[in-house]
Amino acid sequence: MGIKKYNPYTPSRRQMTCSDFAEITKKEPEKSLCTSLKKNAGRNNQGKITVRHRGGGNRRKYRIIDFKRQKDGIPATVIGIEYDPNRTANIALICYADGEKAYILAPEGLTDGMKVMNGPDAEIRVGNCLPLSEIPVGTMVHNIELYPGKGGQLVRSAGNGAQLMAKEGKYATLRLPSGEMRMVPIIARASIGVIGNGDHNLVNIGKAGRKRHMGIRPTVRGSVMNPNDHPHGGGEGKTSIGRPGPCTPWGKPALGLKTRKKNSRSNKLIVRRRDGSTIK
Repeated sequence: MGIKKYNPYTPSRRQMTCSDFAEITKKEPEKSLCTSLKKNAGRNNQGKITVRHRGGGNRRKYRIIDFKRQKDGIPATVIGIEYDPNRTANIALICYADGEKAYILAPEGLTDGMKVMNGPDAEIRVGNCLPLSEIPVGTMVHNIELYPGKGGQLVRSAGNGAQLMAKEGKYATLRLPSGEMRMVPIIARASIGVIGNGDHNLVNIGKAGRKRHMGIRPTVRGSVMNPNDHPHGGGEGKTSIGRPGPCTPWGKPALGLKTRKKNSRSNKLIVRRRDGSTIK
């Protein structure tokens, strides 16, 4: 996967880059695995804005991804690698031997014509999905279940992979991309390999309009607002925020305040946090 640059025939094109989509082998999505995606512009079911700076953007269809991978013992052939506008990772269309089709997250190295398999009897090969109990220690995995049978919830974005560090009793220990060491039930499933499209984080958006195409609206700094609109606002000229620390528009502390509950039930499963400390 590479990054494509443009000739600077306009000021915005000078810095803009995009993926060269070298991994993509199939352009049109599978209609039977697509569904409509309703826009809500950051509003909840009461019509209130719960996520600011959302709205507009290009129309998208949602691709139904098989995160559970529960069709065991039936080999599937990779038909093509596709772009998915709903996530940073690419997706792979697979067709099982019985004719059923499904989308999975495309790991690095998966190409057209390759075979993938689910279940405890599958080989340790890129794209296969197995319980953690059947995966050798040291293997890189993605799409990891937190609760057996619920489907993969961890390590699903482009270029990410977790390493299986140890297996003991009912739990397997994983080193997540953040550096956190966490225990997961050993019967939970994970897919082998690192997710592809690793250069995604190197893309330069280049212009404001491209962000609007993604459905993200402009963000205005609180310090340039009036005091009735934001706690940072007001004052003559360019002034400090006038508070011990930065705040949200509603006066709550922001930027650095720890919000994790100290008595969270998952504390006992975290061996080491991403900053190197241990949870007491």
